[in-house]
Amino acid sequence: MAGLSTLILLLCAAKDAMPSSSHWKPTWPSYRVPVILPQSTLNLDKPQFDAEARLEVVSPCGPACHKSSPLPTYEKVKNYLSYETLYANGSLTETEVGIYILSNGGDGSQGKSRTKRQIYGYDSRFSIFGKDFLLNYPFSTSVKLSTGCTGTLVAEKHVLTAAHCIHDGKSYVKGAQKLRVGFLKPKLKDGSKGANITNSAMPEKMKFQWIRVKRTHVPKGWIKGNANDIGMDYDYALLELKKPHKRKFMKIGVSPPARHLPGGRIHFSGYDNDRPGNLVYRFCDVKDETYDLLYQQCDAQPGASGSGVYVRMWKRQNHKWERKIIGIFSGHQWVDMNGTPQDFNVAVRITPLKYAQICYWIKGNYLDCREG
Repeated sequence: MAGLSTLILLLCAAKDAMPSSSHWKPTWPSYRVPVILPQSTLNLDKPQFDAEARLEVVSPCGPACHKSSPLPTYEKVKNYLSYETLYANGSLTETEVGIYILSNGGDGSQGKSRTKRQIYGYDSRFSIFGKDFLLNYPFSTSVKLSTGCTGTLVAEKHVLTAAHCIHDGKSYVKGAQKLRVGFLKPKLKDGSKGANITNSAMPEKMKFQWIRVKRTHVPKGWIKGNANDIGMDYDYALLELKKPHKRKFMKIGVSPPARHLPGGRIHFSGYDNDRPGNLVYRFCDVKDETYDLLYQQCDAQPGASGSGVYVRMWKRQNHKWERKIIGIFSGHQWVDMNGTPQDFNVAVRITPLKYAQICYWIKGNYLDCREG
């Protein structure tokens, strides 16, 4: 019973600090974030890297399915949040974690197919052109993975993406050991170099400059749960680069309830496969949510998986507007809505527990991860 009580506290940690309805600005709430710490690490056999990269995930378990699922036990949650770490030399470890609360005083497709199954009516995506946009925040935080997905810069050397871009739930994908992250850069005419670009040497096209990945973290909830309904809940991974990228990044944040999002909308940019070489931006309303997932109908195609889903809200402590990543675009679901199959695109929410885990992967110190 003690474990169950603790779990309920963990799942409800955010409810102590919801924004006041009388406050006219959509404001980032203050969350009491639990602590997730490594307990033990084991060396595993080197993976085979024999899986084919999947650029989207399809699951038949919709909002009603998730909402009716029983609350996981405390031990199960610890198991899901334990993680594997893949290193550039091919070595692999598994880390078991502990979860703590510190007192701080305060059936799927139905045989149906669509030519563009993730485009809803009129295609509302925007291709971002020109270095003045592509190289400026927030679009500059979107990067391309060598496995074909999208990622988002969340720290000086870290990229947040979807787990299925690295691991198919059974094995690491081909190319995961030599994983690279691509940054769009100007491709200059006339072989010009340097920071000062004249009109005679304006960028003709954009090209990717690649940085190797040093190590990758994937939660066991994805690896263990991919064969059942909880897999998509843990479809996220963090990549650590071999060197800093020197760009402005976007911080992660705990996902507020959909009703507290500005206009009830989310935003994300990714490298959709049907527009090769283009960064594609979109925004849309959240249609439904569970504790772990956001259901929306943002137009998207394979390749956009792993994009960071963000919103812009008022940061009361700093007296300024701030964008934060609150989720990771995962894939596609058919949902039974009142007996009628309907399709949604799905994003994994950054919950207080996931925030604590990802933040610890980035910072390496739980004291820097107490406020979500």
